[in-house]
Amino acid sequence: MRIDILTLFPEMFESLHTSILERAQKKGLVEIQLHQLRAYSLEKHHKVDEYPFGGGVGMLMQPDPVFAAWKELCACLPEPPYLIYLSPSGKQLQQSDLKRLAQKPQIALLCGHYEGIDQRIIDQLADEELSIGDYVLTGGELPAMVLADGLIRLVPGVLGHDESSDDESFSDGLLEYPQYTRPAEFEGLQVPEILLQGNHQKIAEWRRKQSLLKTWKIRPDLLAKARLNGKDRILLGEILAESDLTYKNLSIAPLVMKDDL
Repeated sequence: MRIDILTLFPEMFESLHTSILERAQKKGLVEIQLHQLRAYSLEKHHKVDEYPFGGGVGMLMQPDPVFAAWKELCACLPEPPYLIYLSPSGKQLQQSDLKRLAQKPQIALLCGHYEGIDQRIIDQLADEELSIGDYVLTGGELPAMVLADGLIRLVPGVLGHDESSDDESFSDGLLEYPQYTRPAEFEGLQVPEILLQGNHQKIAEWRRKQSLLKTWKIRPDLLAKARLNGKDRILLGEILAESDLTYKNLSIAPLVMKDDL
């Protein structure tokens, strides 16, 4: 996979050259190219922002540097990459989006700044607008790093085991179960006994139940949308029977009886 990032602050992306992400690049599994948008400004001081027509607070990124950078990028590639504009007004990024985008061989990320960018850039160049949450940051660089990190770890061969990315939070619509490592006892805190017994079937069942329980407590909205099978509903029934009053208001009774989708 190739990821091109169009930004005013390429120095912010040093974190993409560490740990797993760095190894992925050294293996040739991923290529990351940074493009300084100021280099495409025709202004004497490489200015890339201007006041918005009609008035308003703040400045906007001008279209000409972005269009020039995009044209040069496309000229050196077999076909234009899929361009994503990182914006607080975009669709909120989900794990399903990462899986979809990870299938594309080339992705370009456009990082906005100031109060936003000229709408003609979005209308003519962007294939998609994505947001990492309902809040506003100073620019699109941090969201671009989040998106790039999430994409790279889904590239085959990047993680140590093929199944690593399939057994995590959101991979099946639920939060991941609690995990433990050595020592089995630490300052009086014990690892659940079932994990020490070596019965993989029971461990798998325990983990699934814990995943359902954690999702119910923390993100009941996810549980309502998850695809649950008959065994899941049996486990949910057990959770409902064992639950204390703290979580009674998050009733899962309808899910226990719900038909398979």
